[in-house]
Amino acid sequence: MNKKTTKNECCPEFNPKKWDEKTFDWNNKQFVKETIPTLFHIPFPPMIGKKITKMMELATGASKIDAKKDEVLVLFQDPSAFKSNIYISVTGNVAGANNVKISGTFIAKVYEGPYNAIPKFVKDMNVYLQKTGKKVAKNDEYYIHYAYCPKCEKKYGHHYMILFAKV
Repeated sequence: MNKKTTKNECCPEFNPKKWDEKTFDWNNKQFVKETIPTLFHIPFPPMIGKKITKMMELATGASKIDAKKDEVLVLFQDPSAFKSNIYISVTGNVAGANNVKISGTFIAKVYEGPYNAIPKFVKDMNVYLQKTGKKVAKNDEYYIHYAYCPKCEKKYGHHYMILFAKV
């Protein structure tokens, strides 16, 4: 596959039922990680694209991206108001990348809405977890996967995201 073909590929169609209100047990699930600065949780958009492109190129070049595109997770986690971690799931170590492993039990819920609705979604997730007798391990143990890039969001007409809570 040449670079031009790779760049033309985009987000697979998202199936909310596959993820909504599901439990995932990750035992050393492999990711590559990058960090970007944010201003009160608002990332600088050009930086996101550059970081994700760099991470995907490294992982794809190493043949470590899952062949099932709908299984690839691009997770965002904000440990502070001024920093965001980006994780891309991979199938093994990627040379030249910051390789990390995440373990734990995660409850996932699918939401649809704008980026600025995330605090509302987190509150809703906390209510859902309470009803199931669970709670988040600690505040920064939320990860968000956006189902579509901005271009595919327009194509599919949805702004889905998966909120993963480590319990």
